[in-house]
Amino acid sequence: MWAAMLSAQPRLKQAEIALGVHAGVMASTIDFYPKVPYMTPISKACLLVPNGGIVFRYSKHKYCGLQIELNYMQRGWAERGTDSTATINYRRRLHYIELPFLMHVYVGRKTVRGFIVLGPQIGYCIKDEGGSGEQQTGEKHQYEPITHPFDWGVAGGLGMMIHTKNAGIYQLEARFNYSLGTIFASTATDYFKKSHSMNLSINIGWLWEFKPKPLKQVQAL
Repeated sequence: MWAAMLSAQPRLKQAEIALGVHAGVMASTIDFYPKVPYMTPISKACLLVPNGGIVFRYSKHKYCGLQIELNYMQRGWAERGTDSTATINYRRRLHYIELPFLMHVYVGRKTVRGFIVLGPQIGYCIKDEGGSGEQQTGEKHQYEPITHPFDWGVAGGLGMMIHTKNAGIYQLEARFNYSLGTIFASTATDYFKKSHSMNLSINIGWLWEFKPKPLKQVQAL
């Protein structure tokens, strides 16, 4: 499908190649079923955690290109008390390395563009902090070590970027990630039937555009 969309786009005279970094803050939670007490509404279950990484973008077609990233991010969830302050009594942080493969579609002129990104992602949990704070329920299911460190899912975002003449590309993006994999086993005999990660992030980025040198024509002798 992506190949067909790319082939239908008008080609650029010169490929646009950019490499840079992005970073920001992310609201992360886990969508459990059966539901975990002290995690509803969903806003109570979110952790604010950092994320960031390396961005590579390649476009040979007008309005459409490929974006590949290598990111570090923290995921997890929070359980809050029922008192009026609703402070976080328990938090669980999971550290991931993530690799998204995204279609990058943009509109606008060279200097200012709006864009969307959409595509699959894979990830791996490199560290499970095991949770901190007071466990809120007698049920121990969500406090056990995770059983599935490998993750896969989809990501989509929208944003705006500004191309400067000599200072690179600056961009601002909002992105939503939804994991199709689960952090806990979900067979018929397991307690959780669903434990998918959900993340909403706001990132700023800086990329440097590389302009390929035109090939020199060799004159015939």
